[in-house]
Amino acid sequence: MTPIVVPAVGESISEVQISQWLKKEGEWVAAGTDLVDLETEKASVQVSAPVDGILLRILKPNDQFAAVGEAIAEFQPAAKSAASAPSAPAPAAGPASPAQPAVVATAGSTGSNGDVRVMPAARRMAGDLGMSPESIPGTGPGGRVLKQDVANASSGRSVPTVAPVVVSPAQAPVVVPAATSIAATSIAVQQGSQNRSEEVKPMSMIRRTIATRLVRAQHEAALLTTFNEVDMQPVMQLRNKYKDAFLEKHGTKLGFMSFYAKAACEALKRYPAVNAEVRGNNIVYKQYYDIGIAIGGGKGLVVPVLRNVERMSFADIERTIGEFADLAKNNRLMPEDLEGGTFTISNGGIYGSLLSTPIVNPPQSGILGLHSIQERPIALNGQVVIRPMMYLALTYDHRIIDGREAVSFLKTIKEVIEDPARLFLEL
Repeated sequence: MTPIVVPAVGESISEVQISQWLKKEGEWVAAGTDLVDLETEKASVQVSAPVDGILLRILKPNDQFAAVGEAIAEFQPAAKSAASAPSAPAPAAGPASPAQPAVVATAGSTGSNGDVRVMPAARRMAGDLGMSPESIPGTGPGGRVLKQDVANASSGRSVPTVAPVVVSPAQAPVVVPAATSIAATSIAVQQGSQNRSEEVKPMSMIRRTIATRLVRAQHEAALLTTFNEVDMQPVMQLRNKYKDAFLEKHGTKLGFMSFYAKAACEALKRYPAVNAEVRGNNIVYKQYYDIGIAIGGGKGLVVPVLRNVERMSFADIERTIGEFADLAKNNRLMPEDLEGGTFTISNGGIYGSLLSTPIVNPPQSGILGLHSIQERPIALNGQVVIRPMMYLALTYDHRIIDGREAVSFLKTIKEVIEDPARLFLEL
């Protein structure tokens, strides 16, 4: 038997969270097959089977935490010809063949009639739920009852380890019990004729990191937000004119983010304090422009970084953002994708945000907030016209960025977006 342990995933990472087991207990897996997704404070990583064999026992279920080097599962190496593959069920009774690992034949419990095998984890869960494991249909090799079978059989039922509590308004509030072997605890509380329930789930690693960093930014930096608005019509017209030719030539769509990133890069060049960071009693001015793009992923908001935006073409930016979006959706971003960054762009407009005050991503000193594009009446050359308008927001660290620089920075963004030819003429 070989333990599956949490690998070292970064110098500063000592703990991970079990995001999702990709294989079931008792399931045959080939060497190199991903067994489990682990979530770190930065990104997700996968642990694969070291050799052909069987995942015998899961020691850490979904949502639980484990330290680097800690065993999270037990794995039985075996030759593929010697073990039961998923498509070839094991015999219902009788001793294991000499070529079959003995631990596989004895890993489960056998019912009185000799034809029901229950994996240990499944038996424990069934006991916790007050269920008879012998009555649950098994989907594992040889008809074995797995932990997932017990979970499926119990779906739609309240967790019996926490009995409903009847309270009156004068009684003390119900206290949530300590975590049990089930990661999420449901509590049913009857108050008069109403049933009210609560679910307690551990905070994900990424969510914990987001919380820590946002609180750090609020405590360590002197944050201030300034606003402006931009007429999006010139960019929208340019995009509509060339989007088909752009797609045909580069194989990727022309979006708005490449314009925003290029405009931000131009503004950062003019106002280097926005691209700087406080390091002790020093100000570090970056001579490169690594811009983080906030993307909603499967586990929460992540900010992968575009490196050296000043050297990237519009196609490079759009293609890279598309790749990052796919990785974020499937929780496949690597820690190095999220590290560094000198400035951040957050587009809340894709979710319908009209106006917001984004929080900087420390140790950066500025973040540009973009919002939804809405048609509004504006005064233009003495006339009232309808234009697609968008609010801009810049949150900045007032310790090193003065108000004049912040306002001028946003004004530069506005000028470039409203006259995108400046990007090509370097005006």
